[in-house]
Amino acid sequence: MIISEKQLSQVNDRIQALITADSFYGKKLKEAGISGARSAEDFVKLPFSEKCDLRDAYPLGLMTAPEEKIVRIHSSSGTTGKPVIIPYTRKDVDDWTIMFKRCYEMAGMNSMDRVHITPGYGLWTAGIGFQAGSELLGAMSIPMGPGNTEKQLTMMIDMGSTILCSTSSYALLLAEEIQKRGIRDKIKLRKGIIGSERWGDKMREYISSTLGIQLYDIYGLTEIYGPGIGIDCDENSGIHYWDDYLYFEVVDPVTLENLPDGELGELVITTLVKEGAPLIRYRTHDLTRILPGKCACGSPFPRIDRIMGRTDDMMKIKGVNVFPSQIEEILKEFSELSSEYQIRISHLDGRDTMRIYVETTGHHDFEELSRRITERFKSRIGFTPLVKIVEIGVLPRSEKKTRRVIDERYE
Repeated sequence: MIISEKQLSQVNDRIQALITADSFYGKKLKEAGISGARSAEDFVKLPFSEKCDLRDAYPLGLMTAPEEKIVRIHSSSGTTGKPVIIPYTRKDVDDWTIMFKRCYEMAGMNSMDRVHITPGYGLWTAGIGFQAGSELLGAMSIPMGPGNTEKQLTMMIDMGSTILCSTSSYALLLAEEIQKRGIRDKIKLRKGIIGSERWGDKMREYISSTLGIQLYDIYGLTEIYGPGIGIDCDENSGIHYWDDYLYFEVVDPVTLENLPDGELGELVITTLVKEGAPLIRYRTHDLTRILPGKCACGSPFPRIDRIMGRTDDMMKIKGVNVFPSQIEEILKEFSELSSEYQIRISHLDGRDTMRIYVETTGHHDFEELSRRITERFKSRIGFTPLVKIVEIGVLPRSEKKTRRVIDERYE
């Protein structure tokens, strides 16, 4: 791993702030007798921080700057356990806005764009982040928020929206609705900024071709500012991240040892200049790899690969470890299928069973198609799921994130 002298200096500055604030991480450092990192070797000895640490700090135990400097809080969108409250100083908000503006510029946006923002507002970071970056760019923001598809489409047409900001699930729903209504010629969209959930190539191709727009995968998480800390470029060959604000590592999720560039592992992020709630070596549980070399787009900013999944997405079926991304990889090989699928795992008669529901794009022999998909799974992954073919549109669509894995063993 390579960490510059400037980045080390920034890390040490944040460490001193954490120790002074006596935060959970400052206490960890004190207990370990660590007061800073003088080299890359020292840096990788720094303890990790985890989501459970952040939950334990509820409500304002993460606050590292003096309260008079805190101008806003946000909260993670998780639905289990205590929420994570992240305090922001004025500088944190400004830094985040600058990063978001960079994302828009990377996607080729300009001040004449009209930005149709569908992610939620409130405690969640998404809507307000998309809007702040758009306003700093000088573009026209249309702050729709989620839901009410009828109104979304009306405003999209009447306002001449050129940029769609949404989750991939809602972009799919809008694309299908636009196609069904035959109103593509009334839509002026030219680009889509898509984030909040992992999405596969098949969904990307469908949304892009149906709407006739170029799509960009934006990355972020509430604990680390929010969306906008990275985005892919016109090359669609990885997500550029802003290494003057953030330091990225990829570690083996089991041994927690650093992995060389190009190897798949868990993304770990350190905030270099964050004031309100700085995080050192935060385990995201997102699976990716650091891409070596320069991007063909010419940007000097480094890249990670698209998010492949999460370490906690792993399903264990009949002794075999399976990730949703592996299932997507197999399903996309069948042109007869749409991008949508749903996995249900049950425990019946003393054994685990996986059912995979998939949508067909036309009139096909369901039984024969199911047999071919099942055989591909058996040869590729090593177990035999029950594959159920349904007509297109049967599986649920979402205005937020689509729940694709339902593990009935624990419900």
